Amino acid sequence: MKLARLFVLSAATILLASTGFARAETKVVLSGTHICCPACVRDAGAILKGVEGATGKCDQKAKTITITAKDDATAQKAIDALAAGGFHGKTDNKDVTVKDDSGVKEGKVKTLTITGVHNCCGACTSAIKSTLKKVEGVKADTVANKVTTFDVTGDFDAEAVIKALNAAGFHAKVK
Repeated sequence: MKLARLFVLSAATILLASTGFARAETKVVLSGTHICCPACVRDAGAILKGVEGATGKCDQKAKTITITAKDDATAQKAIDALAAGGFHGKTDNKDVTVKDDSGVKEGKVKTLTITGVHNCCGACTSAIKSTLKKVEGVKADTVANKVTTFDVTGDFDAEAVIKALNAAGFHAKVK
């Protein structure tokens, strides 16, 4: 009788242990993200709270968002949600990445309407404007505080604008 109980207890322990191993979490660090202020941290945190099975921690100083998710698919949903909220960066996971969904077309343009950029404060606005000024051929923009859609004008390469914004930690789409 004792041997039977021992066998059942051992089997249950092995089953519980193996179930735990099957549920290994996925941890992804999104780096190079524009997180300049507590409002950026709050907004990124609110986005991640909307992704079931994922949590996140922002490090404003390091410009990183660390996501812990129940699996790769959930981590990808979290990254996609952050991108939809205007946050961009590079991940440390080859299976969970920020997708290029900008819709930008190759070539020079005179005007480009950008949308979906995270822009919660004056520091975000300044960073966006500063980034755009560095793109060859950009002459002006309509970026304003807390506005997530704006126009860029001049004679410039559209891809260069998107790449510059992404490099500065802002996810952007062409409208």
